[in-house]
Amino acid sequence: MRQRWICMAAMAVTSMATLTGAPFAAAAPAGGTGVVTSIEPLPGEATPPGSVNSERFLYSSTTARDQPATASAAVYFPPGEPPAGGWPVIGWAHGTVGLGDQCAYSVAGPGARDRDWSYLGAWLKQGYAIVAADYAGLGTPGDHPYLNGVVEAHNVVDSVKAATSHYSSLSNKWVVVGQSQGGGAAVTTARYATEFGGPDLDFRGAVGTGVPAYIEDIMLPLGPGVPPVKLPPHTTGYVLYILNGLRTTYPELNIESYLNDSGRYWLEHSNTSCLETLGEELSAANVVIGNLFSRPLAEIPDLQGLLTRYMGVPESGYDRPIFMGQGLFDTDVATPATLAFAARLQANGQPVTLHTYPTDHSGTVNASLVDSIPFVHNLFD
Repeated sequence: MRQRWICMAAMAVTSMATLTGAPFAAAAPAGGTGVVTSIEPLPGEATPPGSVNSERFLYSSTTARDQPATASAAVYFPPGEPPAGGWPVIGWAHGTVGLGDQCAYSVAGPGARDRDWSYLGAWLKQGYAIVAADYAGLGTPGDHPYLNGVVEAHNVVDSVKAATSHYSSLSNKWVVVGQSQGGGAAVTTARYATEFGGPDLDFRGAVGTGVPAYIEDIMLPLGPGVPPVKLPPHTTGYVLYILNGLRTTYPELNIESYLNDSGRYWLEHSNTSCLETLGEELSAANVVIGNLFSRPLAEIPDLQGLLTRYMGVPESGYDRPIFMGQGLFDTDVATPATLAFAARLQANGQPVTLHTYPTDHSGTVNASLVDSIPFVHNLFD
């Protein structure tokens, strides 16, 4: 996701914790999670060049507060015959595309089309099949609990479990790879993949680029007149997406009561909008995020703890190697915060490898391949 997070996202490092959520969405069919429930054609715009026999499938998973949900995903196969044991799998965790069902990756494809197709094409050429989860509430009933890391982890793991059970040409050996929102999802998935996947899957590790660490810190001062300046439109869009995610996960907070009429309008509008379109609309309307509040968000009891439980990326508990790639000129996520997160992982004795690149948020994706491809090969060896 193209997060133009402002400098206050690099505030004090906070401890991470797992989250709880709130119920919503259509129930998944009986039979547990990670089960394919239907197969659909994958639209051409959602099919990466170089893949064969790509399909969209629906599968059983969970959403906020462990409520059952039906989610969607795409599967892309490399050309040729699968190796003995099946194609090794990359679970692809995509960046922000929006909150509307029409924005789902398996429906409309990526926002950064050239970048993502080049990136995923590189993995296909290496002989990996790719399972790309949409996350709960994108392309299926219910609202998407944006940046709810544990929900994203469940969705990614369940999509891989469903695909490897359904397609005989897939191995159960897999890694998770993600960028931006998906970078955070990939790292959080790495923390829970062994637990969530159980004996059906053989999880090997994770690659995350542009990981949005400590994003919860930018939410703490929000309120009437704060910030007093117009932020880049996508930054405003991300804040609205986070507020929608909080509303979905914690309806008892009554997030609407912290907003004025204009804020409530943009909250509802953003809940059905794709990222690029929303950014254009916010820019045209000259929206200042501080002008959307009627009272400070800090009036929510234990706001820091609640946000950390909701979107905090775990700082310990990893049982497989993690690769983090970060652009030194990344202004979409706060580079100092992401580097601080990597340092905290290292201090906690976690199996993390950090690489930095002299490029921006988007440029890091493909720049990191020179290091991430051999890293992943070693995981499978």
